[in-house]
Formats: sequence, C-alpha cells, structure tokens
Amino acid sequence: MKHIVAKAVTTIMLGLFLTGCATNQEKYDNAILEAMVDQNRNILATGYAVISIQQHDNPAQQRLLSIRASKLDAYRTLMEQVYGQYLDANTTVAQMVVESDSFRARVQGVIYGAQLVSITPVGDDTYETTLSLKRGIVNDLRALYLEQLGSGMGN
Repeated sequence: MKHIVAKAVTTIMLGLFLTGCATNQEKYDNAILEAMVDQNRNILATGYAVISIQQHDNPAQQRLLSIRASKLDAYRTLMEQVYGQYLDANTTVAQMVVESDSFRARVQGVIYGAQLVSITPVGDDTYETTLSLKRGIVNDLRALYLEQLGSGMGN
C-alpha cells in the first residue's frame, strides 16, 4: 500500500513539475508574441533608417529619404513575419578550421492593407517607422501564398 501511495505522490509531483515548465514556456511564448502584436492582435513591424547616410546634400531631403527608407524597412519586416525568410548559408572548413562562413537572407512577397502607426525620430540621426497589419489580411496573404506554392507559381 505504501508503494502505491508513493507512486501516486511521485506521479502527481512530476505532473505539477511538468505543468510548471509548460507555464513558463507559455509565458515566454506570450512575451515574444506580445512584442510583435498590438492589443487588437494585429502584427506590428518596425523599420529604421539613418538620416546622415542618405545621399543628398539638402538636410531636409535627407530626412525625407530617411523616413521613406525606414518605412520600406518596416514593410520588409512585415513580409518576414508573413512569409518567412529564404536563407542561403555556406560554411567552408579545411583541416577542421572554419575558413569562411557566410549567409544571405531574402524575403519576397506582397503586402497590402498595412496601416502606418508612427514615424518617430530616434536620437538626432535616425527615424523609426511602425506599421500594423490586421490578422485577417495576414491570413489572406498566407493563403494566397500557399495556393501559389501548390500550383507551382511560387518563386
């Protein structure tokens, strides 16, 4: 009888322990998700651009170009979240020493319906642009993308 009780207590304790782990993982997952979605469950994306590296002599034009570049960077970030990224990696090893390690990332897709949340100067030389995309549009874009892949039109 003691053996059965000990087994039951051990099983319950193990269950509680594993439940605690699942809760911590769930909290972590939720924290990551909250950084990418707003209170309406829309996907958020932020882009950045530096003013001083914009190729124009006029400071006002540099600011406008920086705003445009930060907006395009935010769109790229939205595409990464909707479609994922294509990664191409190459590592060369000779005599058990890494000689070169390189990778390229690429994202391609269509984004429509994004809403401008904010354009904010960050410090003296950077602009930050945040865009929002409704979950329904994200689902539509993914469905269209998967449909294209299925018909061989993707790439």
